[in-house]
Amino acid sequence: MNNKALDCVALTIAIIGALNWGLVGIFGFDLVSFVFGNMTWISRIIYALVGISGIYLFTFYMYAGGTDRIRD
Repeated sequence: MNNKALDCVALTIAIIGALNWGLVGIFGFDLVSFVFGNMTWISRIIYALVGISGIYLFTFYMYAGGTDRIRD
């Protein structure tokens, strides 16, 4: 699997989602709901993209340990 652009996009979306959940957990403030409204179609798309990115990032566990990657 060598799709660096998709990996970077998924990681960026997951980080944004993690920061949002951090704000919810620490301050009780949901940035997505604040900016886009509570469960509007845009906020639902953002939440779905974060979830899809998280599911995609599970595939990174297959590469943990790096036995199949070329080492320099």
